[in-house]
Amino acid sequence: MSDCIFCKIIAGDIPAIKIHEDEQCIAFLDIHPVNPGHTLIVPKEHHANFLETPKELVAVIMALGQKLSPAILKAVGSDSFNFSTNNGRAAGQLIAHTHFHLIPRFPADGHKMWHGSDEHQDFAAMATKIREAVGSGE
Repeated sequence: MSDCIFCKIIAGDIPAIKIHEDEQCIAFLDIHPVNPGHTLIVPKEHHANFLETPKELVAVIMALGQKLSPAILKAVGSDSFNFSTNNGRAAGQLIAHTHFHLIPRFPADGHKMWHGSDEHQDFAAMATKIREAVGSGE
């Protein structure tokens, strides 16, 4: 996709500090890292988000995450990390090309993933809605 920054990085039109590249994926350091070693794993094939990415390609991304994470953790001196994707604008997805963040974590880094809520919810009703949606193929 011509206006996609990740497609431009993959094509070599924009520089990136690559730590891995193969036929299907590229991994490079995030230019706005949460912590040292924050790496993006990006499929070379353009898909706008996680839900549009073929499951076979998602499996390749997951396997690459498992391969790279021990090396990244060793390099930065950590034993913990987050491996996540943001899907859609409201979730914080800024670039419409599937990508996963591998973020090394440290005990006092101050990064908060979510704050949760003490507000009462009808969990049984929510579970029923989700099961119904899964069953209907939505």
